[in-house]
Amino acid sequence: MSFLKNKIAMGAILVALIGVGSLGVLLALNTPVEDNSIRITLLDNAGVMIEAEGLRIYIDPYNLPDNQTDLPADAILVTHPHGDHYHFGAIEKIATDDTIFIFPENMSTEIDRHDGVGVNPGDTVEIGSITVTAFWMYTFPPEGTDFEATHPVEANWTSYILDINGFRIFHAGDSKCIDEYEQLSGTIDIAFLPLGPGCQTMCDTEVVDALEMIEPEIFIPIHYGEGAEDSFESVYGGQVENMGIELMILAYWESTIFESETV
Repeated sequence: MSFLKNKIAMGAILVALIGVGSLGVLLALNTPVEDNSIRITLLDNAGVMIEAEGLRIYIDPYNLPDNQTDLPADAILVTHPHGDHYHFGAIEKIATDDTIFIFPENMSTEIDRHDGVGVNPGDTVEIGSITVTAFWMYTFPPEGTDFEATHPVEANWTSYILDINGFRIFHAGDSKCIDEYEQLSGTIDIAFLPLGPGCQTMCDTEVVDALEMIEPEIFIPIHYGEGAEDSFESVYGGQVENMGIELMILAYWESTIFESETV
């Protein structure tokens, strides 16, 4: 997108947090981002923390350290009710009386529990100056079996698109490569897509196919097991690069800041 190419410094400031301990992590992350900057932190599993416009938004927070309470949430977005995406213990650490909760409408029990907002694909919620749009998220029944899909399309569970002054971030949650991704073609700056396992999410060539449909500027993997991110880069990194997409691998608990250039 032109916004990313023209206004976002592609040599993003990478804050390496691995190995410095949880206190060091919090000292680094407690530093406010500058105006017109966006800080993204990869949490555990599919968890992502996005700080922009004076807001801190979590998507699928999971397995958070106790001192994450020092980084309270203005909003928490949950893609579906599986325990590695809706993690009550993690939510309790970062929620405040003012936190906005967004759930798929299907999660009625959790909506009532947290006084949240229920959404279906296509619904939009405004969080300050940030627009959140729910999008499709589902998987397919295993071929040749009588098993049901682990993320059935009829549940209307949701991925999310965040629009931050024209900078658009997509978090796929747990999803296969689905036809609806054609609707996103060329509109996404950063795409968070899972790397597996293939029985639960897209993986391997499915990820490449999804990227070819979405055409984001940057792809940041989520939901990966030990070493899977390096294996993906080794096997498929060239294909991703040939599509003109930057593969940005973050370790869990690592952050990157995108700084806007002075116009």
